[in-house]
Amino acid sequence: MKIASARVSFQIRRLIPFVGLFVWKAVLVGCVLEMIGGISVQAFWAGDGAPSQRETPFSLATFSAEVTPPAGHPLQAGVGVKPVVTVVDPLFAYGFVLLGANEPIVLCSVDWCGIGNDAHDRWRDALAEAAGTTRERVLVCAIHQHDAPLVDLEAERLVAAQNLGRGTLDLKFHDQAVRSVAAALKSSLSNALRVTHVGVGQAKVERIASTRRILGADGKVEFVRGSASKESRARSDAEGTIDPWLKTLSFWDGDRPLASVSVYATHPMSYYGQGQVSADFVGLARRRRQADNPGVLHFYANGCGGDLAPGKYNDGSPPVRDELAERLYQAWKSAWVQTKKHELQSIGFRSVPLRLAPKETPGFKISDLDAILTGAKSSFDERVRAAYALNWRKRCDARITLDMPVLDFGVAQLLMLPGVPFVEYQLYAQQQRPDSFVMTLGYGDYGPVYIPTDRAFFEGGYEPGQWSFVAPGVEKTLKEAIAIGLR
Repeated sequence: MKIASARVSFQIRRLIPFVGLFVWKAVLVGCVLEMIGGISVQAFWAGDGAPSQRETPFSLATFSAEVTPPAGHPLQAGVGVKPVVTVVDPLFAYGFVLLGANEPIVLCSVDWCGIGNDAHDRWRDALAEAAGTTRERVLVCAIHQHDAPLVDLEAERLVAAQNLGRGTLDLKFHDQAVRSVAAALKSSLSNALRVTHVGVGQAKVERIASTRRILGADGKVEFVRGSASKESRARSDAEGTIDPWLKTLSFWDGDRPLASVSVYATHPMSYYGQGQVSADFVGLARRRRQADNPGVLHFYANGCGGDLAPGKYNDGSPPVRDELAERLYQAWKSAWVQTKKHELQSIGFRSVPLRLAPKETPGFKISDLDAILTGAKSSFDERVRAAYALNWRKRCDARITLDMPVLDFGVAQLLMLPGVPFVEYQLYAQQQRPDSFVMTLGYGDYGPVYIPTDRAFFEGGYEPGQWSFVAPGVEKTLKEAIAIGLR
């Protein structure tokens, strides 16, 4: 054995000069290629060098497309607001595709009021086909500006069948919008860039969100502080329970930023209802962040802002829109400065099936909703609400479940909730992983609309009322799903 070992050692020593010669030739060839063709020598020697040169299985493609409705198109499904009169600023869909974590994962945030039920299915199916993935791995959410479309395909068909002379949605426009976003996504795949790191940062937002629900001495809602209010009480009452943090999740190739998504919880309206299409103050802040880093896609998604709005700090006058945009922008910029990068070693994905029980109270049974939809004395707004509730109820009865997706980056988790959830669910999600960076998006599938806490059903107020299609007990169901998703 000693003789054999000695012979092997001798053979290795004889090869050393030749190995050294090969190494020097490789370096020389690399240098020549770098001089004549711009090929980096580091590419030959990736591994233990700079982090930006390590091999990684992950890459990222970013996309955007305009989704502004045409003149005359309904806004907020035609409920309580004028149709499109003018476009103050265009509406967009922004997103990214993560590649390398098994099948692609898509996140898309849309400047619309809501995308519900079969419309949400349509968006996810189209983007899944474009990305070469499955529906459950596609996350689509709305930001919830109100001078923007609110879409539900079957609800529009139900309203159209009543021959009212107006509707909630132009189906052709919707199809064109979905196709344009899917085409932008597909085109982006050829420009996917390597991802080596994920960044997390957060900053406090000053004087935007406040609770909408002001309680009286009896524990019931006494005053509703909406998105805008000129009443003195809107100013004097406390902010209430909010999440003051804007969170930013970013993707990097070494020291080069590629994209970020930022989330803050509030209703995102300063003023609305006169047919002036706008991405509102969140869109203005987003435009400024994009201008800060033109080569980086910075986009926004809304948190769980169902019971929050800027009403304490917004009197509804046009100049306040710019003030709100400035405050959001400053926090957004600060969160970027505070960002800490972490090597991206894995991307986990899970989707928790979620069934939220529909309301069974009078007015929400299928026979009741049918009567409202077809009733000659029903107003247009009542018919639209009934059509939305009918589609949701029928899907529940067909045992069609919602998806609650979770992306796990190790140091950070991103989850998306359906409907218009209360901020308490966002705070609860953070409590499940107190040592991690938990980012919660709301306004996924808009089908259930408001998702209050159980206590809110007792307290009353607007949110648990006619535009909440879920039953008391929803809190336990949703919190259990959140806990499972964040394990």
